[in-house]
Amino acid sequence: MLPLALSACSGVKIKPDETLPKPLVEPLPASVGLVLPDELRNYQHKETRFGTDWLITLGPGHVHLMEQIFKDSFANVQEFHDRTAAAAAADLQAVFEPHIEGYQFVTSHETNGRYCAVSIRYRFFIYTPKGEKADTLTLTGYGSALASSTSGGGPLEAATLAAMRDAAAKFLVQFPDQPAAQPLAHHQPLSVQQAAAVTGNDLIQAVPIEESEDVAASVKSAPAAAPAAAPGTAPPAPAATPQTPSA
Repeated sequence: MLPLALSACSGVKIKPDETLPKPLVEPLPASVGLVLPDELRNYQHKETRFGTDWLITLGPGHVHLMEQIFKDSFANVQEFHDRTAAAAAADLQAVFEPHIEGYQFVTSHETNGRYCAVSIRYRFFIYTPKGEKADTLTLTGYGSALASSTSGGGPLEAATLAAMRDAAAKFLVQFPDQPAAQPLAHHQPLSVQQAAAVTGNDLIQAVPIEESEDVAASVKSAPAAAPAAAPGTAPPAPAATPQTPSA
């Protein structure tokens, strides 16, 4: 019998939330705005697989995660509900708006009772203090957890938390090397000219921190799903194909 009991009459609901340990990184000496849109705050992934309904509520946990990431990344962070409010604020060097683009998972049913695996795709929009788009960063967090001998969503929740930690580590370590970070490192605001120079679709990507290559491969081969967004929001895009770690 597989460690994760699946039945047509049962469902699995998880609500991952994470508290990051204090990272050993030096915050950039900048004051930035953080916009957490309703799409992120209310993000849910829903699908039915092997006769089981899965509901993964990612929004609340990611509000806490993003607040921690940016608090550790910058000297001063002001949180706003939308970009209009952020553009009206004074003394900001940049404004960030993170989004969850997709969530994929593999259950122990698909790994012969070995483990669960998760990938979460993120996109960070970066704006000048006046609201002009300056850059777009994307990254994927990977996570896995050993299968449990009990039914329920414990292993999947653990794998999701690992993916969130992986994404946080990638942003904290790699963002300072991105073009958009250079003026912020000198406490200077992003300008229209700088925005034109750095606009692209920069990829933050590293070898998964806690997972081996077969984890990414397993998530990549997961059944395609049509995740449902929270009521009143647009459906999220499917998760992008995980990148193969380079040597």
